[in-house]
Amino acid sequence: MKLLFAATECAPFFKTGGLGDVLGALPKELAKQGHEVRVVLPYFVQQMPEKFKEQLEDVTNFTVKVGWRNVYCGIKQLNKDQVTYYFIDNLYYFDRESLYGFEDEAERFAFFQLAAIEMLEKIDYIPEIFHVNDWQTAVIPVLLKDKYHWINKFEQIRTVLTIHNLMFQGVYDQVVLDDLFGIGYNAFHEQGLKYYNDVSFLKGGIYYSDLVTTVSPTYAQEIQTPEFGMGLEEDLQRISGKLVGLLNGIDYDTYNPEEDETIPATFSSKDLTGKAIDKAALQEQVGLPVDDKMALIGVVTRLDEQKGIQLIIDSLDELMTYREVQIVLLGTGKPYFEEAFRYFTEKYPDQFKGIIDFDVKLAQLIYAGCDMFLMPSEFEPCGLSQMNSMRYGTLPIVHEVGGLADTVIPYHHVTGEGTGFSFYDFDVYTMMNTIDHALTIFYDYPKQWQNLIQQAMEKDYSWESAAEAYIEQYEKLAVDS
Repeated sequence: MKLLFAATECAPFFKTGGLGDVLGALPKELAKQGHEVRVVLPYFVQQMPEKFKEQLEDVTNFTVKVGWRNVYCGIKQLNKDQVTYYFIDNLYYFDRESLYGFEDEAERFAFFQLAAIEMLEKIDYIPEIFHVNDWQTAVIPVLLKDKYHWINKFEQIRTVLTIHNLMFQGVYDQVVLDDLFGIGYNAFHEQGLKYYNDVSFLKGGIYYSDLVTTVSPTYAQEIQTPEFGMGLEEDLQRISGKLVGLLNGIDYDTYNPEEDETIPATFSSKDLTGKAIDKAALQEQVGLPVDDKMALIGVVTRLDEQKGIQLIIDSLDELMTYREVQIVLLGTGKPYFEEAFRYFTEKYPDQFKGIIDFDVKLAQLIYAGCDMFLMPSEFEPCGLSQMNSMRYGTLPIVHEVGGLADTVIPYHHVTGEGTGFSFYDFDVYTMMNTIDHALTIFYDYPKQWQNLIQQAMEKDYSWESAAEAYIEQYEKLAVDS
């Protein structure tokens, strides 16, 4: 099939979270399976590594009308892993110190979406499936049906919108319809872009795309409820017939304990000798006493309420005082959370290390060297860290929501089945009980612990199997067209 992805993040070029990981892995896997795959991205000049900038080729340039503005658009191209990547070049919009966080976000991403569509004829590539991601590209399905419907070549394009995180919706004043997109009010209605008196980029995509996917089956159900729907639950209920949850995978080339060159020792589910070496190396690197017998819990996260950080903070004094445990936490985020973890690092120097940094190599060592991985997210569309940790035999302790519920099989003491531990009620008491349960198995039932490690490592969360679910959906759309 001819596939085109549009997104604002894609590893290894630039990413801030899970969206970048997905776009870095899914197109590559689809291409490996024989499909023609291309990806269009903004050219974030300051964020792209120099080695990739050197590989860019100029394809063409043209002018895009952003409302009343005539805006330069350059197209650069790079081929990697059988995927063709296009980068929309405009220094005014995309040569900035970060990917997001500017007052003109609506204008920046309106330009990007218009350019991504108008690029198609210029590069002579008309996809069968145009797969857009999150609010920054969600108006593309609207534009194809409303603004560009007269272009015959576009008639057979089917659109897919993936919601990676419903929290971010792109809500702006209705003036953007004319001022940025150059369209009237045809799509400004309750089953379109209208969100109260404003425009919601994401809501428009939800109604106008041919298929809406989320990144786990449980999250697809959750977002149809008031608790998780972020104000769009009734809209998502209305389109539930075209809403599916497809679980993300992880990149098995990057996360491979048997071949990972970033960790001191490699290992497998059959031979965990290297894992003990990695644990000692991690303890030594972060300044914790080296002790193979001591339970070591890892956390790699964004320091934000969504990630359940307050639960961790509220439990730390009890954990450090009354439990035999070490904790290493890596992440950046809200300043008050960062400060709290600095405080605990000073208070419990032999048990807790909070490293306020973004360090990919250290994250790999935490996945490989810890015994457990704590991930108490309040909500989690999919989550990748719990799958990364299981790949390295580090058993996750998670809140039973979204993709965490779909990927972590809670330990069953009678059958021995499981790949980790989970809790349902989102409170400190319940989380602590679950941690205690995990510590009990770790210390008192070593044989069962080893079985859990093996079961976790042997679960298949590769993109190879995840991609097949996407292909099945794409083929249904193509048949329906």
